[in-house]
Amino acid sequence: MKRLNEKEIINLFVLNLRKSNRAKTNVYIHAPYCKATRIGKDDVSIISSNKRLKRGVKLVFKCDMLVENTDVPSVMKPWQIARKSIVACVSDFSAKGIKPFYMSLISVGIPTRYSKDDILGLVKGFKMSSREFGATFVGGDTNQSNELVIDCSMIGFSDNGKIPSRNGAAPGDFIVVSGEFGYSAAGLKIVNEGAKATGNFKDRAISSVVKPEPQQKFGISLAKYFSSSIDSSDGLAVSLYELAAQSKVNFLITKIPSAKGIDRFTRDNNSLDPHELIFHGGEEYHIVATVPSQNMKRLESVAEKLGLKTLVIGSVTKGNGKVFLAGSENTKKRLSLLDNRGYLHLVNKKRK
Repeated sequence: MKRLNEKEIINLFVLNLRKSNRAKTNVYIHAPYCKATRIGKDDVSIISSNKRLKRGVKLVFKCDMLVENTDVPSVMKPWQIARKSIVACVSDFSAKGIKPFYMSLISVGIPTRYSKDDILGLVKGFKMSSREFGATFVGGDTNQSNELVIDCSMIGFSDNGKIPSRNGAAPGDFIVVSGEFGYSAAGLKIVNEGAKATGNFKDRAISSVVKPEPQQKFGISLAKYFSSSIDSSDGLAVSLYELAAQSKVNFLITKIPSAKGIDRFTRDNNSLDPHELIFHGGEEYHIVATVPSQNMKRLESVAEKLGLKTLVIGSVTKGNGKVFLAGSENTKKRLSLLDNRGYLHLVNKKRK
């Protein structure tokens, strides 16, 4: 089979993605008129401008790198891999309420073993992402690499006023999440280690691995009610600790957002612990947020109208960055400290 050269590869991307861009823009960014307002300690970097852009509009930047050896289970197809590389940025934007359209630059390191069909598979995934999430691809770069590497840089715009940070939680706030946890961790156990599963749970667990769903509608619709927020792709425990530590408060978790069927799954696989899958798994792409008590009724009302699932899992208390689990009636301990551990990437998982 003939190998494509760099020019031929670039042409495949350009010719296909040019047609898929949903939005057209003539935005010009002139650096002297911009100033950074948040860099380094959050999911996104925010740049404000009061001259070249409409007053109050902020530019929001995000980049994320997908590396095949550590981020891609062997069962994923090229289009699913490409889509996942975009999901990572969209999920962080969603946690901050950043609406489409988004502009994106993509750099792709392509292994020599990739055929034309494989590359067209990547193109398919990028095109799907453009339609699904409102992303316009404006450029990028390609090169040869030992394994597939995709670096996505994304720019969004916000005129919604204050964008929720990681350090805004305050005592009395509620802790909310956009869904149940454990499906992705279970899915990785199924596809990588042959864990036993059946029925709807198996289908949903595997789907959460190969076709993750960022909570775009949830974040865009509800972020204005958040006092702090974060994307949960590194794991629920780590995400909770990040918000608590940066806000200099403690979190008390009173309800565990367990995936339906997780208890049976762990019973069928004796070595697995549901607590481990729920709190220390990862790749869920849910939103974890805190909501001031005065905003909760409005948030719940909007969520109900839009058909969005909102789970209240605890509350914020005074403290210094710790996360506690409330004990059940059957346990002697009233409170236990949650381990601050997150998702470990798929190191050295060879693809089929």
